[in-house]
Amino acid sequence: MADWDAYYRNEDDEVEQEEGEESAGDYKYSGRDSLVFLVDASKEMFVKGEDGEPSNFDMTMQCVRSVYTSKIISSDKDLVALVFYGTEQSKNPRNSFKHVYVYHDLDSPGARRVQDIDSLRGEKGAQLAAETMGSGETSLGDALWCCSNLYSDIKLRLSHKRLMIFTCRDDPHGGDGTQDRQARTKAADLKETGVVIDLMHLTKPGGFDVSLFFCDVVSPPEDDSELGLQLEPCGKLEDLQKRVRAKEMKKRAQSRLTFSMGEGMNIAVGLYVLARTATKPPAVRLYRETNEPVRTKTRLFHTQNGSLLLPSDTKRAQVYGNKQIVMEKDEVDEIKKFDDPGLVLMGFKPMDRLKLHHHVRPTLFVYPEEDQVTGNSCVFTALLQKCSEKNVFALCKYTPRRNSPPRFVALVPQREVLDGQVQAVPPGFHAIFLPYADDIRTLDVHECPTASDEQVQKMKEIVHKLRFKYRSDAFENPVLQQHYRNLEALALDMLAPEAIEDFTMPKVQMMDERLGPLVQEFKDLVYPADYNPEGKTAVKRKPAEAGGGADKKPKVEISEDELRAHMQKGTLGKLTVPVLKDACKQFGVRTTGTKKQELIDALIAQLST
Repeated sequence: MADWDAYYRNEDDEVEQEEGEESAGDYKYSGRDSLVFLVDASKEMFVKGEDGEPSNFDMTMQCVRSVYTSKIISSDKDLVALVFYGTEQSKNPRNSFKHVYVYHDLDSPGARRVQDIDSLRGEKGAQLAAETMGSGETSLGDALWCCSNLYSDIKLRLSHKRLMIFTCRDDPHGGDGTQDRQARTKAADLKETGVVIDLMHLTKPGGFDVSLFFCDVVSPPEDDSELGLQLEPCGKLEDLQKRVRAKEMKKRAQSRLTFSMGEGMNIAVGLYVLARTATKPPAVRLYRETNEPVRTKTRLFHTQNGSLLLPSDTKRAQVYGNKQIVMEKDEVDEIKKFDDPGLVLMGFKPMDRLKLHHHVRPTLFVYPEEDQVTGNSCVFTALLQKCSEKNVFALCKYTPRRNSPPRFVALVPQREVLDGQVQAVPPGFHAIFLPYADDIRTLDVHECPTASDEQVQKMKEIVHKLRFKYRSDAFENPVLQQHYRNLEALALDMLAPEAIEDFTMPKVQMMDERLGPLVQEFKDLVYPADYNPEGKTAVKRKPAEAGGGADKKPKVEISEDELRAHMQKGTLGKLTVPVLKDACKQFGVRTTGTKKQELIDALIAQLST
């Protein structure tokens, strides 16, 4: 008979599933992401910048490499391709297009591809590119046609298709109207098939005029939060990487639910995960002879005759009050179902009722889904404005999925913030998970000696000197960074992993310069004059009176009458595992396992006879 815990998922597991998986029911993007880098290989791309700055081609290769490595870590199932146009040599399927060089087909990124990109960086990389591909005539229409064939040759289901053009030439065809029309026509065909075309234009002497040609080629913004077409070209690697990162990842909703505001008033919203814990990927079991991943399958067998059990042959059980309650699978499903998935508005509360200790896990971001129901944005915006004006939050009941327990969430409004013409903060609600009464603990605070007013004032001065503006994205996890550096070194056959900088370590020299004599003044106020923290020695352990060893805790023996009393009251579960093991040895009970419930069952069977 299956254990209840093996079927009924713990709430912590539900949290992990919500953070790590996307809802499969209403999720309209199911498949792999794909990204094609279409890079200009003309001579202008290889011209070095002023003051020894890298060329546009070198910056592009560094950016492509960073995307490859990030894809390997975050989403290795996505497909990436690298295509050069304006080359002298041609290399593409069936060599149908001249001056187009497919360097990498549309496939998952790997260590070999990263090594290929590294060979194209720097001066040696420019020489290798000139020898391998060269620079020739330009036909952007043929290059777009070749990229279209790359997508059509893929048999996998693609959820999002994106094409990025890297160039420093605002008029690639030199005023040739026929080739311009051909490129615009092919770009329109690509956009009709769902391919999003972005322009990552680089600096050129005299400035880059987007209106000459590329304004008719690139795709419009997919939603209000998209950056859209940037008029200013990228002159630095950091700016180029920032734009590519903003475009390469498709913003996906964790789930799409119905937000019920009352009888007859329902809107569709999407829930997005803004922050989640970054962890090391789990280890993959491989077959020792072929290094292929192995699959784990679970089978249930009868303990007496060894026959294979079907799912219909098993039931679920829960021991409560010394009784085994047996349920069918349908009954367990009925118990687990509280409500249909969705958000239900319960009321409104002032913002001061929301306390800091109510934040028990990372929040979700709620945004309207205009594609599903027309008019969602108007109702959502009206609710957002009123909550923000009245300084209140909306209290809602949130059921993430079927057979999941409901949670109460506080929808805190967030107004839109613009940085010039670019949206810095999107409008929407932050769904803060509120604790139940059972989740809040009352702690007994021990009395400690209180500091004097002079000591408190001196510490305030120290804290004021050490204050700085904290940004969470400025601190990378050093353990994860070192882990991936080691993997990268092994995969790319590097002699040693790349060194990392641990930003979590305190900057002692800078702190000493800021504080000056404040630390010594604080020590004089708190510690006695003869206090020496470095001169203290550890207290030696006193030897035991009998044999010189440490005193052992006496064994806790329990009588048979006490055991029977616990069994009648159903309180055997309050005894610890060592006490239960000693009781089994005391009464000669043989157990097949060491779990607490197995020990309890064995004692109950012994005492019931």
